[in-house]
Amino acid sequence: MIIKLTKVTATLKKYHQLRRDVIKYLYFHKSLTITELSKLIHKSVPIVTSAITDLITDGYVLESAVSKSTGGRRAVMYLLNPDKKRFMVAVAMDQLVTRVVVYDLLNNVQVKREELSFTLTDNAEDIQILLNFLKDYLKRADLPVEQILGIGIGMPGFINTKQGINYTFFKLKNNGSLRNYLSKELGLPVFIDNDSSLTALAELRFGAGQNMKEVMVVNVGWGSGLGMVINGSLFRGHSGFAGEFSHIPLSQSNKLCSCGKRGCLEVDTSLLVLVERAQQKIAEGVNSKLETLFKDTSKLPGDHFLEAARDGDPLAVSVLSEAAFLIGKGIATLIHIMNPELIVVAGRGAIAGRILMAPIQQAMNEFCISRIAEQTTIVVSKLADAAELLGAAILVVENCQFE
Repeated sequence: MIIKLTKVTATLKKYHQLRRDVIKYLYFHKSLTITELSKLIHKSVPIVTSAITDLITDGYVLESAVSKSTGGRRAVMYLLNPDKKRFMVAVAMDQLVTRVVVYDLLNNVQVKREELSFTLTDNAEDIQILLNFLKDYLKRADLPVEQILGIGIGMPGFINTKQGINYTFFKLKNNGSLRNYLSKELGLPVFIDNDSSLTALAELRFGAGQNMKEVMVVNVGWGSGLGMVINGSLFRGHSGFAGEFSHIPLSQSNKLCSCGKRGCLEVDTSLLVLVERAQQKIAEGVNSKLETLFKDTSKLPGDHFLEAARDGDPLAVSVLSEAAFLIGKGIATLIHIMNPELIVVAGRGAIAGRILMAPIQQAMNEFCISRIAEQTTIVVSKLADAAELLGAAILVVENCQFE
């Protein structure tokens, strides 16, 4: 009896995985033929056809116009049903701001994005602040619980995605699962991952990295994170902690980093540090429109700084360029190791992308072997601050159950 139940459980698990794979690839590609789905999922055409039939019956999938003819009978295209009310709650957290939005399966915003100014700490009691924010948002969204596929949360820190533990922030007793705790409190499936990994996932599926195999996404913000795509898939490393770009020892200063070590890239490139430098220069008598902007508390000083740099303020450009050169030096090191096809500059720093690009490219020219560097393209993310939110939505689609 136990053996039979185990076989039934395994069969159901495979069935749900197949449904999820079909929906996932239609979500990524908008419309596909059964043959195309078969190649992507690595399942036979009859198996995929059966799954498509079930999903049509359940209202998830529709037949669309036939595909372009290649000489024979034109294949039918399939796409997700826009009338199927299923939603992903996407949460993007950084050290100072938490954002939330609701998407449907076509990535249309269904509930207006909201923000909470919230400084992350390692205090478990801070979880209640996050919970109150999300509960209030969901209450006002007034969506039927059965229509919510789950909540995806991107956050900084060392995160074990399998166990749902953040070892840096929101530490629970005995390294308890943050994911499970949030899921229990919110009454919905919750999935968590590192913010830079989700930013890279968004670029891979919907941004500059589409259809590419080797991509590095540099997440410039309060720190300097890194998401890596290797052989077309997100690379997390042996323990899930790959991409701690901020902690490469490239700084010449003796400042202590938040990780407890010295010499980390973060101590010279964090937006918080750049704002402090700009404020110090202003105090020394340097003229800058930042002096007026910093008095406006409706925005974070880091956002004022980036916008001033984008608009050509000499002080902001000078301070940011020095940091960007160091980031470029770090990227040069990574290029020698990974030889990526593409590097995407993303995160908050993408606001000042044009200013970042020149010193990053200069560092690459100075520190990279030309034959390797010339094979890598650098671009600024077009997804901008939506990247992490989209990544959080993808996290839900890749892990939830489609009943």
